Amino acid sequence: MKTTAEVCPLCSGSGWKVVPGAPDGGVTRCDCLRRERGSALIAAARIPKRYEHCELSNFTTDFPGADRSIALAQIGASRFVREFDPREGKGLLLVGGIGTGKTHLAVGILKELIVTRGTACLFCDYRELLKQIQNSYNDSVQATELEVLRPVFEADVLLLDELGAVKPSEWVWDTVSLILNTRYNDNRTTIITTNFADEPAASVTRSLSPARAAAREETLGDRIGERMRSRLHEMCRIVKMDGPDFRQKFRSASFG
Repeated sequence: MKTTAEVCPLCSGSGWKVVPGAPDGGVTRCDCLRRERGSALIAAARIPKRYEHCELSNFTTDFPGADRSIALAQIGASRFVREFDPREGKGLLLVGGIGTGKTHLAVGILKELIVTRGTACLFCDYRELLKQIQNSYNDSVQATELEVLRPVFEADVLLLDELGAVKPSEWVWDTVSLILNTRYNDNRTTIITTNFADEPAASVTRSLSPARAAAREETLGDRIGERMRSRLHEMCRIVKMDGPDFRQKFRSASFG
């Protein structure tokens, strides 16, 4: 039961407020219900404490003087929220090095969609998700694989953070395939961040000499498989975020 201090002064706790000037005392849903729903959706989104402060509005404050691609990415993120249509299922793949603000921007998108659209969103750390799925195979754990994956499948918007961060294996590839294909088939929106360049796997890059191939950095194709990289191109618009590692920059400055 709400205390007197908690009762909304506009609707007196009824959830309905009077529309000024409306004939016959017209009423509409009170803003307090939208705020309560927004708070509940934010909690359900499971955004880690580290990223609770992340907003689209404070992105440039946290990443001042960044590469032009970072500013363009913020503009693109705002446009994505403004034009969001859950029926289209088109997401974003944010590609860039460590500390370029990919997760901040992605979380900012989630929070804007929750607050302005009432969209059910979910944050998933790629590594933690795979651990949870593996743990579900343990008889002592009271959760099945389907119970772990159901919210991942069903979220209107899923943020899959740091895709490719786990060393690839057949099991990892199969799991990534299951998640992405299920969401693709259900036409659900997926936002993905990755530190790996959106380039083909080594197995399809045959023009490199052995020496260059050995020195070559791993790509997204290497980490999730070329078939799933191709699927991502169908599911998402690619956003490249270049620039220095701002976390390292700030750490260095603090000791300067």
